[in-house]
Amino acid sequence: MTGTRTFITGDGCTIAYRLDGEAGRPVLVLSNSIATTHLMWDGQIADLARTFQVLRYDTRGHGLSDAPAGAWSLDRLGRDVLELTDALGIGRFHFCGLSLGGFVGQWLGVRAPERLDRLILSNTSPYLGPAPQWDALINTVLGARDMSALADMFMANWFPQHMRTHQPEIVERFRAMVMATSPEGLAGCFAVVRDSDLRRTNALVTVPTLVIGGIDDTVTLASHSEQIAETIPGARLALLPGVHMLNVEQAKDFVELVTTFLTNDPLLESRTLIRNSIERRDAAHSHAIP
Repeated sequence: MTGTRTFITGDGCTIAYRLDGEAGRPVLVLSNSIATTHLMWDGQIADLARTFQVLRYDTRGHGLSDAPAGAWSLDRLGRDVLELTDALGIGRFHFCGLSLGGFVGQWLGVRAPERLDRLILSNTSPYLGPAPQWDALINTVLGARDMSALADMFMANWFPQHMRTHQPEIVERFRAMVMATSPEGLAGCFAVVRDSDLRRTNALVTVPTLVIGGIDDTVTLASHSEQIAETIPGARLALLPGVHMLNVEQAKDFVELVTTFLTNDPLLESRTLIRNSIERRDAAHSHAIP
């Protein structure tokens, strides 16, 4: 199957999705960051589709998916994934989510472990409170004339300065995704992050899990990745030199980690990319949102 298709969730929301790779291969579901679409994974699809059938979708409120009115819940975003895979006849699947997609992955690990083979949580956090900062951001989004200021904020948080200077074509593609995101969709997902706290429930995750973090991430700090890996029993941790969009900034290493972990390669344990801890740099960062 090629091209973008849609399905309708139980609450009447249209969700856009795309399948790449041969049917019959293990299914890998990719879940996007806030303010992006399934296109954020374009650079990794050719490599991943050699091994997996890759299912991408636009989180509600993003891309070609609907943006229903009102705040949403993490439970609703998680059920969107389950309903989509049910509609496609996919019983079990691997799941890789980045940032907001990682929140969804944590929910799936806690609430629907019977559907998961392996779980990858990239550049995410179990909790990004307190709530007032998110309420202020929601008000800003809904009151803005356009998304320009927010797009500038996202680009500064997502990519290192050298990429913004020397690879503007990549950064501009992501900026265009932010500019095209509906304010209601962004506000709805900000509310999801505001209300989510998985710090204790992550201990219930039983599926094999890999946590990937960016050493210089100012959005979801490296310590957040460590916290997730320490809470989920048996989770493995990979900390890469980079900021937030590691699938783009460190594309080769990112794809290698994902493929190695999902194919159960025993060499994963000895790879130098895997760390149990790092020299913390959090003190040098101001905690940015989102």
